[in-house]
Amino acid sequence: MATVIDTLKARGSEDRAARHPEKQNRPDTPVLRKPDWLRVRAPGSGQYNETKGIVREHKLTTVCEEAACPNIGECWSQKHATMMIMGEICTRACAFCNVTTGLPTQLDPDEPRRVAEAVAKMGLKHVVITSVDRDDLLDGGARHFAEVVTSIRAMSPGTTIEILTPDFLRKEGAENVVIDSRPDVFNHNLETVPRLYLKIRPGARYYNSLRLLDRVKQRDPSQFTKSGLMVGLGETKEEVMQVMDDMRSAGVDFITIGQYLQPTRKHAAIDRFVTPEEFKAYEAIARAKGFLMVSSSPLTRSSHHAGEDFAKLQAARRALDARTA
Repeated sequence: MATVIDTLKARGSEDRAARHPEKQNRPDTPVLRKPDWLRVRAPGSGQYNETKGIVREHKLTTVCEEAACPNIGECWSQKHATMMIMGEICTRACAFCNVTTGLPTQLDPDEPRRVAEAVAKMGLKHVVITSVDRDDLLDGGARHFAEVVTSIRAMSPGTTIEILTPDFLRKEGAENVVIDSRPDVFNHNLETVPRLYLKIRPGARYYNSLRLLDRVKQRDPSQFTKSGLMVGLGETKEEVMQVMDDMRSAGVDFITIGQYLQPTRKHAAIDRFVTPEEFKAYEAIARAKGFLMVSSSPLTRSSHHAGEDFAKLQAARRALDARTA
């Protein structure tokens, strides 16, 4: 029988206060009971523990843990862990995110090597690298991102690399350093619809994020671009469809759509649980709009099944090229 992992109870109140000091004066938001389709198995398999051991051995941070991802049991049991670089403290305070907010520490110059060694040790065919926002750095951490990509290429030349980057807001030209490191997939999530940005993603700007995705395609058309949306925050179907159109205008190849899950009672409330049938409808709409790849389900996350999805993405491009040749 599946066991529900309740991220609202997984951490004590003191831990929540330490992770999110900026949210402690906010009133508690209501908590909705999770429907059956959001049940996941508690982690604990032998392979899960082996992955956990490698992460600990190389002193790595993963978004799987920091963001309290509901898919951690499944992914780690398959040796899929999304590395989170540049520390575990973010300079942003997004209303949806469980990553700690505060003043980050200095970058660790040895981190690119340690990440590359872990990727090699796990024998990953496809790896996803993400990070906290680092507004404190002149380049937003762009060069560090590029060094991680380069290190993985050197140690595991057969591994395909997907990066999930910050928005590099007000870091003119920084994104070019990352683009030029030539990851296979450049992912940056829009997260929600423009109307909800001030409430959900106050430190970001919708059109800056959209332009970042467009600049990737302008600078290197061969790179796949990817972006994701959370639903269940109060958006309308029409707003989601408009975001799809905006993404396609920016040349985005792959869209992910998943249910927002509330990390703590101090985070943004869930407006509603979107049904599996609605997710299937979003998938059909997105495919009709021309995305090469669509992942739309309650438990979809940016890096969930990323390796399998990358293979499908490559196949979709080959099929499109054959039709247009």
